[in-house]
Amino acid sequence: MKLLLLLALVGLAQGFQTRVPLRKMKSLRQRLQEQGLLESYLEQHPYNLAAKYFPGIAVEPLENYMDDEYFGTISIGTPPQEFTVVFDTGSSNLWVPSVFCSSPACRNHNRFNPAESSTFLSTNDTLFIAYGTGSMTGVLGYDTVNVAGINVRNQIFGLAETEPGDFFYYTPFDGILGLAFPSIASSGATPVFDNMMMENLVDRQLFSVYLSRDSQGGSFVLFGAIDPYYTTRGISWIPLSAETYWQISMESVSINGAPVACSSGCQAIVDTGTTLLAIPIRAFRTLMRHLGASSSGEISCEAVSNLPDLIFHIHGKEFPVPPRAYVLRSNGYCTLGLQGMDVPTEEGELWILGDVFIREYYVIFDRANNKVGLSRL
Repeated sequence: MKLLLLLALVGLAQGFQTRVPLRKMKSLRQRLQEQGLLESYLEQHPYNLAAKYFPGIAVEPLENYMDDEYFGTISIGTPPQEFTVVFDTGSSNLWVPSVFCSSPACRNHNRFNPAESSTFLSTNDTLFIAYGTGSMTGVLGYDTVNVAGINVRNQIFGLAETEPGDFFYYTPFDGILGLAFPSIASSGATPVFDNMMMENLVDRQLFSVYLSRDSQGGSFVLFGAIDPYYTTRGISWIPLSAETYWQISMESVSINGAPVACSSGCQAIVDTGTTLLAIPIRAFRTLMRHLGASSSGEISCEAVSNLPDLIFHIHGKEFPVPPRAYVLRSNGYCTLGLQGMDVPTEEGELWILGDVFIREYYVIFDRANNKVGLSRL
């Protein structure tokens, strides 16, 4: 599974920046489909994507990774032990499988062995994170985490002891590195990027993400800097509406100049850990009708060329997502990269702007100013 290498850009005159190359791999949906297992798998693994965003609950429904998967590699311990992780702006904990885990999902992934690290410090604290298809439990420990050549010393992380169910068995990643705010971290664990900032390991208190389209390479997470190559069309800065997830306010969503959803305003989370556009059920059904898709999102591939852009109105500006972005093609079939969900919030309905949206923009996550920057690619 080790198809990724991390490279570092360090020692810049003005400070430090860390670039983590990401590789887009064949999706779990494609692999199961090729083996004729997809239909039975989906029947056996119902899930609720919305569960991830209920306040006060650390939830990571990994079914999101069925369609498109971007991974990077980190190492933990001395000498370093390597792990493939999802860099997830929709959660805040770092965890990987451990040698204490006997679940089938752990046995075919890399497992951290604390006995082989001279810098590991154990704790008696436990970690529990609920999933759409089960949960993971484990213990918390401290060790050196290396992200593209930058050593984050005494980083707290989870050592998974159980990973029930067989979903993790099929996934090509080992663990999760959360990049959201400390306020939603399970067990009060300090996120990796917060320690990077506190230890002055990054030049600027921000990180940025570029996700390539289709099978193109070059995807990355860049810690501590903005790559000017991807901002030639300018940056639109959007203030956060909450410091939990990377949450912003939207005014509406329109098609061909007419509002079709979120017409009274709504909330949105910019989430690299969600592959699709997850939208309220009512809006989902409306968009299915407007775009001529079936209730399950299937659409004729011949009709794709005539589909309109989805226009997201955010902070007084328009952010289009064209059909090439929101239509997913696989084995001759076309489906819309939208998924219905409902999450009750005090601010109204909630949308999740996942990778379908992010691939159209270079996204800057600014912790110093609590803003999200979008630059059209």
